[in-house]
Amino acid sequence: MNPQDGSEECHILHVDMDAFYASVMLRDRPDLHHVPVLIGGGHRGVVLAANYPARDFGVRSGMSGREAQRLCPQAVRLSPEFSEFEAVSRSVMETFRQVTPQVEAYSLDEAFLDVSGAGRRMGTPLQIAERLRATIYDEQRITCSVGLAGTVSVAKLASRRAKPDGVLMVPPDRVIEYLHPLDVGELFGVGPKTRAKLHKLGLLTVGDIAAIELPTLKLMVGKASGVHLHELAWGTDRSTLTPRRSDDDPERSMGAEETFSRDTADPDAINAELLRLATKVTSRMRRADLVGRTVAIRVRYSDFETITRSRTLPDPTDVTAEVYAAAAALFAALRNQRGIRLVGVRVEGLRARSSADRQMTLGERERGWSEADRAVDRAGQRFGSGTIRPATLLGRRRP
Repeated sequence: MNPQDGSEECHILHVDMDAFYASVMLRDRPDLHHVPVLIGGGHRGVVLAANYPARDFGVRSGMSGREAQRLCPQAVRLSPEFSEFEAVSRSVMETFRQVTPQVEAYSLDEAFLDVSGAGRRMGTPLQIAERLRATIYDEQRITCSVGLAGTVSVAKLASRRAKPDGVLMVPPDRVIEYLHPLDVGELFGVGPKTRAKLHKLGLLTVGDIAAIELPTLKLMVGKASGVHLHELAWGTDRSTLTPRRSDDDPERSMGAEETFSRDTADPDAINAELLRLATKVTSRMRRADLVGRTVAIRVRYSDFETITRSRTLPDPTDVTAEVYAAAAALFAALRNQRGIRLVGVRVEGLRARSSADRQMTLGERERGWSEADRAVDRAGQRFGSGTIRPATLLGRRRP
């Protein structure tokens, strides 16, 4: 490698498309480039994406369409074209693999690359980053931001700080001075709830976490969370990738449906069926060693009107309780008073469990719902399916 730009130690790249869904939808709409635009977020729906002018009004992905409309009433709303998103994603990922086989696809619009073996052919990591940005813009007409570092978490943080349409490199000898002044919420995997809990403990900055010795930190936040936070605060998390293609999964989603023998509007009966379906789906996911972030329900009324609703979770999961909670919340939001003939539960955006990073939950038990689910799976394999079931389903007759 040519060491002139000092990037030879920053072999991990995190490449993240800028406002991906909005950027793809606006490629052929120059008239909307400087106008607030929302993707999705129609009646009772949620916003899939917002371009940067819309974000200036406080609109964010995952926000309800009604709230987005209140914040930015002048926004133009476009319906998403998922086939186009997937086509662009496949092309972008293939561009990455022309640089290195060490590509860990993190989602449809972002991936980690280990370019340590590409130096002789393509130059320094910084040169590779700039080449990738130029290639993606030329071929796809969208921009991306790249973070370079020696570890996954620092590269992810750097790409976020480089947005939009930029590059940021954090070499190993500058990780501490870069990380420690940041708010704890900047750390990879620390979501809003964990950030609030850390703030309550007096841990406001990354430096506050780093200043606490590991045994004390474990006592404060739990063994697993303490170790992980310690690694993040010192920038010593993983520096190797698990190569994965976004289309490697045998199924992009898994689901199950049930048609009732009689139409019903009984919320208890419907929620019990949602629980049974969530149990069935997550059991299949665990057998295939897959997790997913988006939970969807399908409801068909007695007049055959069919609707779907979905919710994206903070972390990928295969835990029955988490999938059921999302499905039940989606159903509750319908405020249903009509007869229903069919319900379904589906988990989408599946990926290998080994490549999924979860936001940490402070104080969580070392053994929780995930381990309980796997114990139930083992019992079912040994003694037969349905040997152990949720108490809610015991003795309940299905409609």
